[in-house]
Amino acid sequence: MKIENKVFDELQPGDTASLRRLCTQDDLIVFANVSGNHNPMHMHDADGDGDGIPEAIAPGMFVGALVTAVLGNVLPGAGSLYRSQSFVFHNRAHAGEELESRVTVTDKNEQSRTITLATEVTRPADGALILSGVAEVEAPRVKLSYSSHDLPGLVVQRHRHFEKLLARAAPLPPLVTAVVAPEEPNALGGALLAAEHTLITPILVGDPDRIARTAEEMGADLSSVEIHAEPDHDKAARHAVALVSQGRAGALMKGHLHTDQLLRAALDKATGLRAGRRFTHVFVMDVPGLSHPLLVTDAAINIAPDLKTKVDIVQNAIDLAISIGIDEPKVGVLSAVETVNPDIPSSVDAALLSKMAERHQITGGLVDGPLAMDNAVDIAAARVKGITSPVAGQAEVLVVPNLDAGNMLAKQLTYISHAEGAGLVLGARVPIILNSRADDDMARLASCAVAALHHARITGAV
Repeated sequence: MKIENKVFDELQPGDTASLRRLCTQDDLIVFANVSGNHNPMHMHDADGDGDGIPEAIAPGMFVGALVTAVLGNVLPGAGSLYRSQSFVFHNRAHAGEELESRVTVTDKNEQSRTITLATEVTRPADGALILSGVAEVEAPRVKLSYSSHDLPGLVVQRHRHFEKLLARAAPLPPLVTAVVAPEEPNALGGALLAAEHTLITPILVGDPDRIARTAEEMGADLSSVEIHAEPDHDKAARHAVALVSQGRAGALMKGHLHTDQLLRAALDKATGLRAGRRFTHVFVMDVPGLSHPLLVTDAAINIAPDLKTKVDIVQNAIDLAISIGIDEPKVGVLSAVETVNPDIPSSVDAALLSKMAERHQITGGLVDGPLAMDNAVDIAAARVKGITSPVAGQAEVLVVPNLDAGNMLAKQLTYISHAEGAGLVLGARVPIILNSRADDDMARLASCAVAALHHARITGAV
């Protein structure tokens, strides 16, 4: 966008200019970090006045800064410098509201080469005056014309989607969960933390001495926690599965044992938890800057899935997405290209999965593929490629060609894009919570919240 300033001689009383800006929760977080003002009245998730409701009031100086955007960019524009500014605050602005800032030239001082401007910020939705004031600025002396600056982008690292999942799961009764081999701090700590948040009621299955030593090391009290003694990990996994079969538990949670030990017990044809579909893994990811949760599947169990397995991968992911509040999940089936190429098997599988969804062999979501990564998640990239689809550019579920691709994608999102990932195994009679030792507290809580929400939906509790 071309921007041109106005020098002193061009300015006349009555000249006016305005800009509009949507005030977001992220704006308030950025302002708190930059200014050092951490007043809870301005935070989207804090209650600053004790009424039990987060206020999310835009700080006065944030609103005032919208005036400076007009002064510095438009009128007078580039080269302007403040002499003084006064503000009177008439109403409060909040996150989620659009604001309009306006300046109007009221006087010129030939001797000091300064101008005086009336300044105001209003809320167009109802016409409310938020602030008014008077600015005195040194007008530009040199005529400048330039393109608007492309500033470095800011990504606010917060768990907005996981916070919503925790809030959504909060009213549910705690999900009784058999935790297998919680014999080190991460495994035991995650279960106890989820119990504190009333997401689960843990039953600990493992070596009681190791569990006790771990609890002592953490300073945790296990006096009210049910513990089943089984030092052998294979037997502990089978015991936990038996608790589910007996109706004692509604979920499994991996502790300090190998994933294949837990899944072997769950997959046992005689005593396991098979429910008719392949076991598949889903990462529910909270990616900074993305407006919705992103599900990635399968990144942990099925190494090189055939078409039949991919049908279960897609259906399980759709079912989970619905459980966490996505009414009609948009599923992008990934390949290296967005056209069907017989030499690229993943593109053929993607097209078949898309057609199967059209014929209701896969239900509950919109499925499209093949899609390359860019045109699956970026609407502009999809438009450039001429792809018209309700999924392209806005996929909420990404189905990868194989485990290698899924694992790399999930870890790139985690370690490069600073995403958080909640891990769940689906296809069993109950959710299986699969955490990594590298997961932080929020990821562990989110995994339990996702399991509780899915269990509640499949059992008819919600």
